[in-house]
Amino acid sequence: MTTIIAEPPSPDLDALLPNDPVALAAVANAVAVKLAALPLAASTEGELLTAAESLEQARRRFDAADAAVLVEISDRGAYRTAGYLSLHAYLSGGLRVGDGAARRRRVAAAAIGRFTSMQGQTLSPRCPATADAVGDGAIGVDHVLEIDAVLTRIPAAVTTDVREGAEAQLAAVARTLTPAGVRTAGVRLLAHLDPDGQLTDDRDRRRLRGLALMPQDRQLMSKLRTHLTPGLRADLEIMLQSWAAPGMNNPDDPASPTGAVESADPAVVAAAAERDDRTPMQRNHDALHALLILARQQSNTPTSGSGSLRSELVVTITDAELAAHAGIALTATGTRVPIGELVRLAAAATPHLAVFAHTTGEPLYLGRGRRLASRAQRLMLFARDRGCTAPGCAAPFARTEAHHFPDWQDGGPTDIDHLGAACGSHNRTVGTAPGQWETRIAATGPHTGRVHWRPTTPTTTGTGGPHRWQINTIHHAELLPTTDPDPPPG
Repeated sequence: MTTIIAEPPSPDLDALLPNDPVALAAVANAVAVKLAALPLAASTEGELLTAAESLEQARRRFDAADAAVLVEISDRGAYRTAGYLSLHAYLSGGLRVGDGAARRRRVAAAAIGRFTSMQGQTLSPRCPATADAVGDGAIGVDHVLEIDAVLTRIPAAVTTDVREGAEAQLAAVARTLTPAGVRTAGVRLLAHLDPDGQLTDDRDRRRLRGLALMPQDRQLMSKLRTHLTPGLRADLEIMLQSWAAPGMNNPDDPASPTGAVESADPAVVAAAAERDDRTPMQRNHDALHALLILARQQSNTPTSGSGSLRSELVVTITDAELAAHAGIALTATGTRVPIGELVRLAAAATPHLAVFAHTTGEPLYLGRGRRLASRAQRLMLFARDRGCTAPGCAAPFARTEAHHFPDWQDGGPTDIDHLGAACGSHNRTVGTAPGQWETRIAATGPHTGRVHWRPTTPTTTGTGGPHRWQINTIHHAELLPTTDPDPPPG
């Protein structure tokens, strides 16, 4: 087992390095570029191993530096200067690291970062021993996440000094273990702290509860990750015993009864059970689906309010795909649904037709005199935009707002050719101030009717937003033109 020994820069080298963070970051970038270009064939095996250990140590120390920068950006709200409404949005979209990496870096920064109090004092890290280990280059973000996960599961009844001792022990073992080894050590530590589970109370269970719908895979299947409270588990078991009984709610059997087994004809249930070859897990799946369909049908009563489509099943599809009974449809929440399953879903649905011009793909004109977009306009925006139109944003349509283009400040007409879909994190960053976006809808060219975005302060370097007018490529699966087909004046 190799242990990385912390070796800070020598005094002579430290004196040559700049104190300006921008200049120092540029030096680090230049070092990485030169190191990547070095010929390594002449290096010995020992030199290669030493270089690998030094690089890993530097990478972990950069995790500490990254946390310090993120804390300062968060404290100052500097992400707003870049046109984002939160640190997470800046990391995910501005630096293009994605939602998962953004969450991991925020969690790590919260554990090892030194935040500022309301009185202006610099606070100690929430996990001081862990912060020291990261600063020494002995552990990295993955270790920090495992330590944080263990500390989160410590019951609230455990005293502060015991909790601090647990954090110090985890940081110590992390210096010699892999992240998976830290997780194993954490399980043993939790067993020592609460061997009989008596310290865990309702506060802990409410704090740990959660349900996450994971992304769709290549087969369009999704995993459900959940941590159930005892109350929800009891209710779920009761529902499954009734709705997942053999023969009930079988989508492959037209004669299968729907709903709860107690309300069905016993003879019909018995006959359906004889034909039922599903596994218990498949019956549980079908029972939950049937229950959600019932809940959606009972609550799907559109109101005259904002016209939001969040609680409705709205799907877009081409007539060619529907005729061929092949392809993938897109729902307003971002789920991809095979056409065959869509037909079954739409059997009891109320259809809404979106019509586009045959040659240009331009949506029908629908003028409105009121400020808020109507339900019909929201449906049309979904059919045209599919989701947030901001470059690089993959937010589904259900999380978007009807945004005015280009006269959003003056509250212009709510016509369909003056509207576009934009999620809240981008909708409120449109304007003329530095770090914001200018938007419009193309009136001519091959992308007529599509929304264009450009930053008000174009940049030429860095990893931030686009440098010219762009067409959103996430939802329409089309490549950007090499030149702007319809450039702005000037």
